[in-house]
Amino acid sequence: MLDDRAKTLLKALVERYIADGSPVGSRTLSKASGLELSPATIRNVMADLEELGLIASPHTSAGRIPTARGYRLFVDTLLTAKPGGLREGAGSFESQLLPDQPQKVIANAAQLLSSLSSFVGVVTSPRKTAVFHHIEFLRLGDRRVLVIMVSPGGDVQNRLVFTAQDLTQSDLTEASNRLNAHYAGLSLDVVRDRLRSEVDQLRGEIAKLMSAAVDVGQQGVTEHEPMILSGERNLLTVQDFSHDMGSLRRMFDMFEQKTQLMRLLDVSERAEGVRIYIGGESQVVPVEELSIVSAPYEVDGEVVGTLGVIGPTRMAYDRMIEIVDITSRMVSNALSQK
Repeated sequence: MLDDRAKTLLKALVERYIADGSPVGSRTLSKASGLELSPATIRNVMADLEELGLIASPHTSAGRIPTARGYRLFVDTLLTAKPGGLREGAGSFESQLLPDQPQKVIANAAQLLSSLSSFVGVVTSPRKTAVFHHIEFLRLGDRRVLVIMVSPGGDVQNRLVFTAQDLTQSDLTEASNRLNAHYAGLSLDVVRDRLRSEVDQLRGEIAKLMSAAVDVGQQGVTEHEPMILSGERNLLTVQDFSHDMGSLRRMFDMFEQKTQLMRLLDVSERAEGVRIYIGGESQVVPVEELSIVSAPYEVDGEVVGTLGVIGPTRMAYDRMIEIVDITSRMVSNALSQK
C-alpha cells in the first residue's frame, strides 16, 4: 500500500513521462507534484517506488520512468478521467458511422479510432448467426441465376449460381416466395435441415437452387474479415518505436497474424466498459512496449464485438479511454438502427 504522498509523486511522474518521454528527475518531480518536499525526501520516496517495481532507472539517466506495474497502478487507481472536447463534438464524428451497410460501419470506426488517437484503430467484425431477411432469384439466361440475399442488418450479398436446367423467371419467383414466406428470420442451418425434409415436395431444380441459396448465405458470414485494422503506419512515427526495429517487427507480425490480438479482444468482449491492457505486465499483450485500450460494442443491447486503440505504453490514457468509450457508443447506436 502506498501513502498519499507516494501516490501523488507516482501520479506526477507517470503524467510527466507520458507528456515528455524523458526520465523524470527529483527536481522536475518536485515542481510537477506541487508538494513542498525536499529533494532528499523525494529521492527516498522514489527509491521506495523503485523497490516496489513501480518505477525504474534507465542506466543512461538519473531520472525514473514507469514500469508496466507502475502504469497498471496509475490507470487502475490514480488516473483522473477529464472529459475533453471530444464528447461535445461527437455528433460530427457520428455521421461517419451511418452508411448503408454494417460492414462499412466497422471499417469507418477503425479509421475514426486511428484518426482520433494517431495510433492504430482496431474493430472486430460483429459475431452473427447466418440469418436472411429476404431473398430473390433473378434469371440471367443460359442456366444462370443471380441470388440476392439481404440480412436482417441490411448486408446485401449477390452470387451467381448455375443450374442444370434453364428455369423461367416464374419458377424463380415461386422459389423465392416460398423461402421468404416459410424461412425468413430462421438461421440458415435450420433452413437447410428443413429443406432436406421437404425435398420431396419440391421440383428437383427448385430444391437444388434453394439449397444453393443457403450455401451463399453461409459463405457470406465467413467471408467477412474477422478484424479491421487501421493506421498501422502511425506507429512508425512514434518516438518510442522509431529506433527499435525489433519491437516494430514484433508489432507488425502481430498485426499480420492477428491470432493473439483476436484472443485478447475476445477476452475484452466479455468485460464491461473500457479495459486497458499494458504490455510487459503479463503474456496477454505480446509486445512489451504496446498498450491496448478496448471496449465492447452492442447491437440491440447484445455485445457482438470489440473495438479499441493500440499504441505505445506511453500514451495519454485518459484521452484514449474517452475516444474508445465514445466510439463504442456510436458504433452500437449505428448498428442498432433498423
